[in-house]
Amino acid sequence: MTIARQPYGKFRVTRFETQHNHEFVTPSTAHMLPSQKRLTFAQAVEADLAKSSGLDRIPKLGMGFDSEDHAYEFYNAYAGRVGFSVRKDYVNRSKIDGAVASRRFTCFREGFRQKDNRDLNVKRPRKETRIGCMAQLVISRQSDGKYRVTHFEEKHNHELVAACRVRTLRSQKRQATAQVEGNGVDGSTTQPKLVSGLLCNAVGDQDVHGYQPIDCNSKLPFRKMRDMKEGEAERLQQYFQSKQLKNPSFFYSMQLDADDQITNIFWADAKMLVDYNDFGDVVCFDTSYRLYKDCRPFVAFIGVNHHKQMMVFSAGFLYDETIDSYKWLFRTFIEAMSGKKPKTILTDQDAVIAEAIDSVLPEVHCRICVWHVYQRAVKQLNHMFVGSGSFINDLSSCFFEHEEDEPFINAWNNMLDAYGLWENEWLHQMFKEREQWATAYGRHIFCADIRNVQLCESFTASLRKYLKFDFEVISFFKHLGKILNDWHYKELEDNYDMSQRLPRVMGDVILLKHAREIYTPKIFELLQQEYETSLNILINQCTENGSMFEYKVSIYGQQQEYRVRFNSSEDIVACDCMKFEFMGVLCCHALKVLDFRNIKMLPSQYILKRWTRDARV
Repeated sequence: MTIARQPYGKFRVTRFETQHNHEFVTPSTAHMLPSQKRLTFAQAVEADLAKSSGLDRIPKLGMGFDSEDHAYEFYNAYAGRVGFSVRKDYVNRSKIDGAVASRRFTCFREGFRQKDNRDLNVKRPRKETRIGCMAQLVISRQSDGKYRVTHFEEKHNHELVAACRVRTLRSQKRQATAQVEGNGVDGSTTQPKLVSGLLCNAVGDQDVHGYQPIDCNSKLPFRKMRDMKEGEAERLQQYFQSKQLKNPSFFYSMQLDADDQITNIFWADAKMLVDYNDFGDVVCFDTSYRLYKDCRPFVAFIGVNHHKQMMVFSAGFLYDETIDSYKWLFRTFIEAMSGKKPKTILTDQDAVIAEAIDSVLPEVHCRICVWHVYQRAVKQLNHMFVGSGSFINDLSSCFFEHEEDEPFINAWNNMLDAYGLWENEWLHQMFKEREQWATAYGRHIFCADIRNVQLCESFTASLRKYLKFDFEVISFFKHLGKILNDWHYKELEDNYDMSQRLPRVMGDVILLKHAREIYTPKIFELLQQEYETSLNILINQCTENGSMFEYKVSIYGQQQEYRVRFNSSEDIVACDCMKFEFMGVLCCHALKVLDFRNIKMLPSQYILKRWTRDARV
């Protein structure tokens, strides 16, 4: 389609070609096309939530309901899972008491639109939606007062609506609205309830249902460290309430200070909650806003999915950075995630944050994120970039390219020698604390290889402009939503590509053919690289003790050896390099031993679900 602007300012279509020289994608995958990204990620996840949380049953003859409304709600929930909208059709009422005797619920495409002579004068007639679909559910009142299914037609004569668009259907919109309006009425639901007022100034005003967005029970005993812009707290509450109205799964909480002023804010939308449930084993707590001046105190809980793509699990604003505020933040985070705790949390180098995590999450492994340390190094050593094009590369190499102790120390010392930095006190202190952040240490702790994703750089940089105090806070949320929306559709695109083709295998290798059907392409490529390296590995020595074997292996032409232990009774393999423990993919040394032992398929215990194609199943 070609358009051209006319002299009076409007654009008109000047050329339109309807013929394509290729097949169309199916309606169920059309939402994955790049130009369809106007759909918000919330719509897709809402459909997933509705699909997973609804009743699993299919209507059957004789099924009973207490009222016609219950029957409608059941059929509409079923329609939401299948992909159509429900229309309330005819109703027969008793001539004695006027109560409903029988009723029919139909697909919204039932029947045909009646012809109207006035349609001839309509320039833009409405699209025809009714095409004679016979799908329907009929209920009748029985002698016991219950309504039972007397007729059910399951088949439709049209394609059903894709899951991500179900919430746009009329009956599904009404259902969502009804859920919000009825939320918390009977006290049996744990869904968030809406805040009735803008501010919670009365500490004793507690929510009897256990969830209160304004957290009056965890007030700070002192005044907050930083002030919000005038009127911003009210705008934020109105924004959060509107988000919760659209989706009751939206979670937010606000902490007050001693003056009953909103101080700290936390939120997580439905998509974030789902993402954390699937990939929340490793969390990076990002406080990169500290690197910039005049920015709102934005913090985020970040992770990676099975394509090694970045995702945000939740976020917040902290206008007070004391230990009490951080404790509240981490407690609220776990509450929002239904009590599920991560295995590992990566943080900035901050004693207050470390103490708060140790207090709230003592069983969680806490590591300093190497990316945060690198960002601080860039700031501390910015004078070194002047006149030296190689320093940034050598600095980056020290932080990210050495997975073992000796090579890391050698690279560090070489950098200090080359640039005369032996007297730099900050680098000296960082080296003393290297076991807390350097990737050569703590390799027994699973980190999902987050160190290589460089999570925070582009994310924080893209938000920096909108975090400034002179920008309206709602503009920030719109921009953040756009970023997260783009990320979600990148995942959908990769999922679609993954479903259409398998990655190439370097040869006729059974193990690789098996692995490519299990792993996502990104993770499979990592494994294939390890396998390719294993072809050049030598087994130098083997010792045996019953079912236990110990191998010493090395890469051809290199002196460094690795110990690989193998238990033949259980097919358990473990390597000194701890690559599997650190990132969840077997190393080249372990793969060499498995091949030597004639094990041609990956043992199931070394396939982490979070890296597989079925990670979200």
